[in-house]
Amino acid sequence: MSLLERSKINFIANPLINITLQGRTDTYPKRRGVTRVKELWERGINVSFGHDCLQDPWYSLGTGSMLDVAYMGVHICQMTGIKEIDACYQMVTWNGAKTLGVEDGYGIKVGKPGNLIVLDVDSCFDAIRKRATIKYVFNHGKLLAENVPGQIKFTSLNRKY
Repeated sequence: MSLLERSKINFIANPLINITLQGRTDTYPKRRGVTRVKELWERGINVSFGHDCLQDPWYSLGTGSMLDVAYMGVHICQMTGIKEIDACYQMVTWNGAKTLGVEDGYGIKVGKPGNLIVLDVDSCFDAIRKRATIKYVFNHGKLLAENVPGQIKFTSLNRKY
């Protein structure tokens, strides 16, 4: 662990697919696996969660929801304390941005791109516990989609891609 700490590398775990694929061909008892997320996090090493295999032959249940990933990560990594749940939320937000090297463009601040979602909860804990509904999606500061209970409204960005 001390070598990993000094290396300053980032770790990415994919809780949904790791738990599904690892040990798949074992007889019993079957191994289930994900990297040592909790231990790495406790050492201050940057750990992020990813969502590999979106509706492909290896995992047909993938939705791309990072809240689902965080929810599974909380359980699989046995991180059910409040600080640990908050850490799992950070693993799909700030830590992921650090892993991707986009920290400078991440967050809500004047001059940043303005790409964000707004959830219908007040805390990281409730975002994961309730697997919160996305209320608004913004792209470059413009409202892209609004989720009204029972309906979803899409707006035009009037942009060329």
